[in-house]
Amino acid sequence: MHGNQDVTFTLPSDVLRKAKLIAAKRGLSLSEQMIELLTELVEKDKDYVHARDSYFTLLARHTDLGTEGVIRWTRESLHDR
Repeated sequence: MHGNQDVTFTLPSDVLRKAKLIAAKRGLSLSEQMIELLTELVEKDKDYVHARDSYFTLLARHTDLGTEGVIRWTRESLHDR
């Protein structure tokens, strides 16, 4: 869906007052400020999903770390116990 859509939500009055002041200081309307904040949130989530998916793809490749799948040490030997 493209274009804008009206959204209604409820905020505590003190949060709304402060949000309006912050937006005004930045030369933005409250709607413009919310668009910026929500766009940033969506982009960060998209970046996170991409990073997570890339990690799982790499993990699924079963990268050989030189062990040939066999653990040749014990916890005690690693910590000299």
